[in-house]
Amino acid sequence: MPRYHLTTFGCQMNAHDSERMRGLLGSLGYGEAPDRDEADLIVFNTCTIRGSADERFTGNLGEARRIKRERPDVVVAVGGCWAQAQKESVFRDYPFVDIAFGPGEVNRLGEMLARERLQGIGAFTFDGRFSGDLPALRERPHQAWVQISVGCNCACAYCIVPAVRGRERSRPAAAILDDVRRQAADGVVEVTLLGQNVNAYGRDLPAAGRPSFAGLLRTVAEVPGIKRVRYTSPHPKDIRADVIAAHRDVPEVCEHIHLPAQSGSSRVLKAMRRTYDRGRYLDLVGRIREAVPGIALTTDLIVGFPGETDADFADTLSLVREVGYDGAYTFVYSPRPGTEAGDHMPDDVPAAVKSDRIAALIEVVHATARQRIARHVGAVVPVLVEGPSRTDSRRMAGRSDHNVTVNFLGPAEPGTVVPVRIDASTSTTLGGTVAEVAVPLGAV
Repeated sequence: MPRYHLTTFGCQMNAHDSERMRGLLGSLGYGEAPDRDEADLIVFNTCTIRGSADERFTGNLGEARRIKRERPDVVVAVGGCWAQAQKESVFRDYPFVDIAFGPGEVNRLGEMLARERLQGIGAFTFDGRFSGDLPALRERPHQAWVQISVGCNCACAYCIVPAVRGRERSRPAAAILDDVRRQAADGVVEVTLLGQNVNAYGRDLPAAGRPSFAGLLRTVAEVPGIKRVRYTSPHPKDIRADVIAAHRDVPEVCEHIHLPAQSGSSRVLKAMRRTYDRGRYLDLVGRIREAVPGIALTTDLIVGFPGETDADFADTLSLVREVGYDGAYTFVYSPRPGTEAGDHMPDDVPAAVKSDRIAALIEVVHATARQRIARHVGAVVPVLVEGPSRTDSRRMAGRSDHNVTVNFLGPAEPGTVVPVRIDASTSTTLGGTVAEVAVPLGAV
């Protein structure tokens, strides 16, 4: 049996694509090798959103070069966003790469492997089909990614996603529901709906009978066996009243929204082409919290965007304090070729200033998150059990409805939802013990 080794870089969409690659390769008779030196096929699923992702990948690519030199019959395949961005030069600059394919080409990986084996030539084409239609080999038995759309129609100045993933295309609702039903029949109890701009779902579909994102949330929640529905990543401009109402009214739709702000400065947001200002963003936060007072809000924040001043950065810090995020992904701006900012704006914030700002931002984010998460101490929280804790073998671990990791003592089976009485918290986790009382989904 030939064997493959797959390394994934990047976002949840890349994780989803990798699960589909594993499923596809398994259907072709490949087994999975524990490390690259034992593989007949080395696959990289890449990200190119930030410079650090490029650096991590190219470091790993060096090892593949060494293996290819020692064993010329090994096939090296590079997929994902980096491959799409480098499609004009990948075979020239990395001649040991045999196959390169973009995010819309996952479904043709088997064909490209057969072509390379037969002809010994590099392959690179893109047709933009949904990887969500492929079989998947999940890493988590009771949780699944479900692709509902690909691409993005936004024009954020810093973002290369539209260039490497294309314009928004929605997967038909019937295909999505068939996918969810198959996952539920296979023991999945929590699904996460995926898209680059996930809540713009449906707007490119025919007007007659066009599904809305909120309608999709409600329909997916009705699938027997599905206990939790999540989604990522949305754009604040597309969080509408019906989406907020779904969080309020449907117990299976989790009390958590990832709401990327990127900056707290209206001036910087305008330069980023985010289509909202600080006031509109805070108004949205207010409407969400009015409808669902206990909801968890997380975000993405960038420091050091071209032209960011000390005053602009102070606005970002004050936004974190005013919103009271439950967590945040924080990034130092790095210019990406092919974006408006990367090609036309000077990267004029000094590296030392960026470093100081990211350290200050992380400190404020952690302090705010610690205050928010501490509100659960003393409460009984429903936890979807994932398995043994990675930090303490005596405990089990799972996630709350608010997407917080909970480490707890007490009997529990993976895939079940158990009530846990919380007695401790950090800025990112909760600790407790299985309670003797039942607790409904969505409580707390």
